[in-house]
Amino acid sequence: MNKTLMQQIVSLESVFAAALIAMFYVSVGGYDWYWLILAFPIFDISMIGYALNPKHGAATYNLGHSIIGPAILSAVYVFTDINWMLFVALLWLFHIFVDRALGYGLKHATSFRHTHLGPIGKSKKK
Repeated sequence: MNKTLMQQIVSLESVFAAALIAMFYVSVGGYDWYWLILAFPIFDISMIGYALNPKHGAATYNLGHSIIGPAILSAVYVFTDINWMLFVALLWLFHIFVDRALGYGLKHATSFRHTHLGPIGKSKKK
């Protein structure tokens, strides 16, 4: 695992962000911590586009792993106080930041293994 200093910093930032979100989720949101684990795999359904091809896969994956979605949900929650929006937004953000801490970034259309954080998997070894 040969990460550059920049990749290590981004990974560490993502660990801290995930931890802060988890603390906010439990202490401010008042939600049960186990939902962070139970709901974690749900957001990876966004990989479904890879069943067609890498271009569609990258589009659907990036849609599910961009901070834009949970940011919009959070903003709507602030103005409407609809509790499930905060619940989903925090779960979603937690998932994104844990993925980024592990090196899974937004995908390029060429391959699942090419991310904005650098190559992953077998591509990393080349």
